[in-house]
Amino acid sequence: MAKDSELTFESAIVELEKIVDKLEEGDVPLEKAINYYQEGMKLSKICNDKLVHVQEKMSSIMNEQGEFELFEIQEEE
Repeated sequence: MAKDSELTFESAIVELEKIVDKLEEGDVPLEKAINYYQEGMKLSKICNDKLVHVQEKMSSIMNEQGEFELFEIQEEE
């Protein structure tokens, strides 16, 4: 696997999906499963960090006057 800083969000997701597939097979030795789980948690954190970074970038959007205004995501109820 590439260094954490070199991983794109998409490649981290692909690696995470591979780990999930291996763990779902069920015939993984315990030590190997623990290693997969730890690697999966690292990949999950990388994805989360990248999403937070993008959200921070997107949270300020320029309005017509060239000023920054706060952008909030409205969740469906």
